[in-house]
Amino acid sequence: MPLKWVLHWQPNAGSTVNSQILNEVSQCVESIHGVKGGKWKATLTFYKPILRDTNIAAGEFPRDFLGISVPEQPNKYYLIIRGQRIVLEADFTIQAIMEKLQSYKLRVALNFEGFQYQLGDFQLRVGKVVPNNSENLRGIVMEIEYLPISSMEKSKQVMEEFFEVWQEAMSKSSLPGRFMHIEPNFAEYGLSDYYTSQHTAVQYANVMAQLIATVQAVQSARN
Repeated sequence: MPLKWVLHWQPNAGSTVNSQILNEVSQCVESIHGVKGGKWKATLTFYKPILRDTNIAAGEFPRDFLGISVPEQPNKYYLIIRGQRIVLEADFTIQAIMEKLQSYKLRVALNFEGFQYQLGDFQLRVGKVVPNNSENLRGIVMEIEYLPISSMEKSKQVMEEFFEVWQEAMSKSSLPGRFMHIEPNFAEYGLSDYYTSQHTAVQYANVMAQLIATVQAVQSARN
């Protein structure tokens, strides 16, 4: 499948994300001749264990347990235990099974949603990060997908060059922040150079950790 980078918006110190930034990012994509397409949506869910037996130590259960659905694989669901660097691909029905087993309960679900754009051999998705059943903006994400190649090593140079062009286009807007690409160590999850949706799931988990760190930094600065 096509390779992609998942990036998050890193606000400058003292600033926060808002819908105006999201609008300007979308306008920037159109300014470099991105052709607007349909909507897209991914969902990340935090789960925590339900401990019925008080003799079982909480440490015996994964604490950092994420479930992720991605638009390119509507019939699949991805499970990530970040602490142990485990990523699994399951059928989408696993969610119903988990609910019936009542081993874990949903803590919070976050939606990544917006519009996608076609730009030559690239497909861009720009979206907001909002809690389920809420419009409270928590962050901004962008996917850069390079359609012709599935090898991360072979596509690295062209992705870096495109990202440079994108950063230059964004700099004209003088927005208080920038998009960051922090690539996870996929080998730790047992993933190869050939790109799969499991790579996407790991990237979303990584982006979520970055967004949480940003929110915590802003809160500590206020305090």
